[in-house]
Parts: sequence; structure tokens; C-alpha cells
Amino acid sequence: MSNIQANVPESSVSLNPRIENLTPITISERIDAMDILRGLALIGILLMNIEWFNRAISSLGSQDTSLTGLDHAVGWLIRCFVEGKFYTLFALLFGMGFAVMLIRAKAAKRPFGAWFSRRMLVLMVFGFLHMVFLWGGDILHDYGFTGLLLLAWVTLLKKPLFKPYDNPTSFLKLALVWLSVPILLSVISGIGFGLSHSTEDLTAQWHEEIKVAERVEAINLAQTTSAQQNSEALTTTKALKAASTITDIQGDIDSSSLASDPNSSSALATTSAPVKPTTAITDSVETALEPSPQASIERQAQAIVAQQAEMQAAGLEENKVFTEGNYWQATAFRLNFALFMLTFTLPFAFTMLLPIFILGYWLVSSAIMKHYQEHALAFKIMAYFGLGLGTVLEVAGLLVAQHPVAKQVMLLQVVGEKLFFIGQFVMTAGYFGLVMALLTTQKWRKRLAVFIPMGRMALTNYIMHSVILTTIFYGYAGGYFGEISRAPQMLLVFAIVVFQLLFSRWWLNHYAFGPLEWLWRCLSYKKIQTMRL
Repeated sequence: MSNIQANVPESSVSLNPRIENLTPITISERIDAMDILRGLALIGILLMNIEWFNRAISSLGSQDTSLTGLDHAVGWLIRCFVEGKFYTLFALLFGMGFAVMLIRAKAAKRPFGAWFSRRMLVLMVFGFLHMVFLWGGDILHDYGFTGLLLLAWVTLLKKPLFKPYDNPTSFLKLALVWLSVPILLSVISGIGFGLSHSTEDLTAQWHEEIKVAERVEAINLAQTTSAQQNSEALTTTKALKAASTITDIQGDIDSSSLASDPNSSSALATTSAPVKPTTAITDSVETALEPSPQASIERQAQAIVAQQAEMQAAGLEENKVFTEGNYWQATAFRLNFALFMLTFTLPFAFTMLLPIFILGYWLVSSAIMKHYQEHALAFKIMAYFGLGLGTVLEVAGLLVAQHPVAKQVMLLQVVGEKLFFIGQFVMTAGYFGLVMALLTTQKWRKRLAVFIPMGRMALTNYIMHSVILTTIFYGYAGGYFGEISRAPQMLLVFAIVVFQLLFSRWWLNHYAFGPLEWLWRCLSYKKIQTMRL
């Protein structure tokens, strides 16, 4: 693997660093286009992630239904137009960067596999440290692991058996088929469900789901009432004990008069009486003895209540840690959460990220990114189609999945979430096409160039998000966890973006790399790199 060489067309990249307007893109200009995309993607990621610095990350991906007014509008718009789109765009850029590095390695006639493996392992370490010591929502470790899978795929293409597929056309076909698999499985499942469920079946299922939802609500209400009664009884007991202590100290009432007082004995009898079983427990026992379908409804309701209780407990624990805990208590919590999240790295990388990496690899190996100005019409079509259809899918998916009825009817929730999932990819393509179409014009290229320094320092700026936001929100620092709602969060996003634009530009006027980019480079090459310009 250490001797892997690129089989990418020589014409897909130029080594001339000079940028010229309205000419085939040079290596420097192509990187500028990628850095502009990275800078814009960073803004999108910040817009999405800021919510999960201020809210329990154990409920990641769920809509905050408590929001109202402007906060609700902001949260809904971000979920519709931002959530899931920009980590996908970053994955596309990662695949493009891989192809560029492979081409450069070929041009310099240096081994690539060992160096790139080391680079990805370092990125995985960065990601894990980020998860443990700063914020649990890291994605760097996923990118690093997927980068190793991409390297393994490129290595596999060098084998005689797979050599015929080592070409840009095959890359594109593989990526599109791979990305289509979840969609096709969803469509096939939907067709099968439609064929096997008549209107009568759906109506019966709907009625059962309504009964389950009503039973869940009844159990939750009974548990809440019981908890309130127990709390009131405990408060009464404490009050009586306090009154008794004061009475003993004052000596106004002796023990015999207290015993003969009917009011006192009644009160004490009330507080000392055995607690009756809660309505939820009594109903559960009685219903368990009944035959189906009531017993089935009860089992489903109890399972849902148990799941809700587990999620609520996890959220309360996280809230307590990040509002009341010190830094090391928060770090211990993040460590346990990181170990849990690592179990999802392989399936997430293999099913979601790797085909997007391959698609990015194709964009460079096919020379599209070099001659992107020749594809202006294609990028415009991609922008119109992606943003148009993507908006329809996202809006429809959210309206269906977030409707209160969807909590009762699982079919609606599944359909809504699938539409939303598909729409994320479509809209990402629209964003990519829009930026690339704008870059085909000199006017917009100059305007968007402001994001180049921010994109060149993507790793530093990404980690900086966590440093700033944990300092603001977590209890061991600023202590505003859960107190800044969605609309005011946008002011924080604006301030951070402006600061990073200015800071990145200043830094790169004095240094060749961002701080963490320099460290990453040093560890990858196993030697200290020149920092100053």
C-alpha cells in the first residue's frame, strides 16, 4: 500500500500555480474553489451544531417541539435548509482532496499509501480527543476512518481483477449506485407494504396505534400524578416533623395531649398510611390478564413508555453534567458517550460517507474540477434541480414527520423521515452546483474569495467552534447551557463567522498553515514543517 500510485489522468490537474481568469483551472485556482466550498460548509455546520452545544446531544436529530414564535421559525428553517447538507458537502470535498493528494504524489514520484494512512490515523486521534475533551458531536474521526476505506478501495483497483473499473466512468457509476441503495430499499419496502396492506388493514392498524398513543399518554399522566402525590406527602411529613420539633422545644404540648388530639392523630395517620399502588401499576396488572388485542396494546404502550423514560433519563443526566458538573465530570461523560458513538463509525462510514468520498474522487479524476468553466450549464441545471426538488422533499418530509398525527401513526413518521433523508442529498447537490455555477463568473469568484482563508483553516476553525461554544454554554465555563434559544443563537453564529473570516485572513498573511493544519502536517510527515511565510 505504501507504493500506491495514482491512475488519474494527467490532464485533470495542472502544476502551474498562476491563476488566470476565464481559463482552464490551475491547481491553485482549483484549491481556491475547494476552499471556498469548505468555508461555506463550515458556516452550515456551525448553524446546525450550535443547537447541540445548548441542548442534550443524546437527542441528536430530533426536533425541539417546545419552540414557539421566532425560535420555532429559525429551528425549522435550519432543519429544512441546513441539517444534513453540509457534512455531506464536506465529505464530497474530502474525496476531492484525496484525489488531489494522490495526483501530487504521482507527480512527485513519492509513495502515497503509508503517508496517507498516517494522515488519516492522526485525524482520527484528533477527532477522538475532540469528542472527549471538548464536544461529543465530532465527525473528524468518521472522516479519518472513511479515508482509510477510500485508500483501501483505490488499492483494490490496482489488482488485475478490478483494473477494468479503474476509470472515472466506473467511479461515478459505483458512487451513484451505492448512494441509491438506501433509496431503492425504501421504495421496494414501500411497494411491498402497499401491496400487502389494504385500506381495511391500514384503518385497523391506525386505530390500534391511536389506542397505543392514548394508553401511553394515560400511563405518563398517572406516573406524573403519582409523583406529585408522593412529593406532596413527603412535604407534609417534613412539615409535621418540623412542627413536632418546635412543639417539643417550646414545651407547649406534652406527649399525652398530642396523643389525645384527634386532629394530630388524624394527620399522622394520614401520613403514615401505606401508599396505594399507582394507577399505572394497577391498570398494568389488570390489563395483562386480559386477552388480546388489549394486552398487545398494553405491551406496546409499556415499551414506548420505557423507551421514553430511558431517553428522558439520559437527557436529564447530560443536562445535569453540563450545567452543574465541573470540567472533569463533563469529560468523563463525554468519554462514555464517545465510546458509545464509536460503535456507529463503521456503518456510518461504509453506508453514507464512502460513496460520497468516491463521488468527490470522481470529480477530480474526471478533470471536471479542472475544466469546471466548461460545465457551467451542467452546474446551473444541478443548482436549479437540486435546490428545487430538494426544497420540495425537505418541506414535505418535515411537514409529515413533525405533524402530531405522525406520533400516533408510524407509517407517516417513516415516510416523512425518508423524504427528508433523500432531500438532504438532493439539496447538497443543489448547493454544490450553485457555488460552482457562481464561480464560473469572475464577479462572483471575487466575491466568494473572502471564504478562501477560512476554508484553508477548516480544521482549526472547526475545533475553534467547540472551544468558543463550550466556553459559552457549559456549566464549568459560561454556564448558559439551555438558556440561549434558537433565534439569539444566530447572533452568536454571525459573530463567530465574522471573527473567523478576519482571524483566518490575518493568520495566513503571516503563516503558511493554520495552527492545527500545521500540527497535522508535522505528524503526517513525521518532521517539523516551516510555519512562517
